[in-house]
Amino acid sequence: MRVRIILVAGGASAIAALAMGCGSGGGTSSLAHADPAADDAGTSAVADAAPDAAIADASRAIDASTKACTGKKAQPLDQTLTVMSKGTTRTAQLHVPASYDPAKPAPLVLNFHGYTSSSPEQIALTNMSAKSDREGFVVVYPDGLGSSWNAGACCGTSMSTNVDDVAFVGDLIDALEAELCVDAKRVYATGFSNGGFLSHKLACEMANRIAAIAPVAGVLAPPVCNPTRPVPVMDFHGTGDTIVPYDGSATTGFTSVPDTFAGWGARNGCAGAPGESYRKNDAHCASYAGCKAGATVTLCTIDNGGHEWPGGLPVPGLGYTTTNISATDAIWEFFRDHPMP
Repeated sequence: MRVRIILVAGGASAIAALAMGCGSGGGTSSLAHADPAADDAGTSAVADAAPDAAIADASRAIDASTKACTGKKAQPLDQTLTVMSKGTTRTAQLHVPASYDPAKPAPLVLNFHGYTSSSPEQIALTNMSAKSDREGFVVVYPDGLGSSWNAGACCGTSMSTNVDDVAFVGDLIDALEAELCVDAKRVYATGFSNGGFLSHKLACEMANRIAAIAPVAGVLAPPVCNPTRPVPVMDFHGTGDTIVPYDGSATTGFTSVPDTFAGWGARNGCAGAPGESYRKNDAHCASYAGCKAGATVTLCTIDNGGHEWPGGLPVPGLGYTTTNISATDAIWEFFRDHPMP
């Protein structure tokens, strides 16, 4: 019997625990299926500043990667996964859209929760499963050990005990590719707070497998970041965030959002200064154009925004949540336009 995860009315209070949020080489992966257990708010369109040539290259890459899969099976829509990584059993919640075709490679989005949070809470916060159903991508919500991720300078026991979450992500992708018809050129990472920090780290250390990232309320934490190729980045952050401050924090060692944005622009060889690519009231985005390999870098700033997922479920105590942009909508549009070269 398949059991779908039900998020009850108490979800908003449950994810209030996010207020505490921050801001290699894995073994053989095995994937086991446990007994299968709002419409997006705001405005969805964000202009992409990538040159026409880069868009054409992206289209060719998608065409080249749509080879039929063989030996794959239809999947339950919602299921709990277990993956063995570094001798530890890890879990994740998987959502497969009803339109999934086991013979046609599908994009995969990894969506990481914040510190002290969990995969069910990330499902509620982002409403990304509904977007998956509309757009036809697979989305997985991994669980961090101790409700945390080791993202370099954040957070919790995963960082203090040096959990190898990069290896876990690699093992998880391996396991998903073994079971599902996944398009290896369209594997993406997003996450909130500590999960956003981890998304940055994955771009630094797994650029060969992660096509693009879209962190929300998280900044770059690793002291060294030398990706093997330019990685497209779309970042969201509120200026009123008191958990991961927009201007950085000397106490925690968090870098500032502008420095993270400029750093990715430099790594991706972007030309000139960023220009505005979206504005609606308190939500506005700026993008670097002319980046190498079409690896656009975009920062969406929410004036007075709190520690929030723009357009997502408001969480009491974490500050203002805008409805003038939907991070979930904009993230998918960015991912769709930035497959692996």
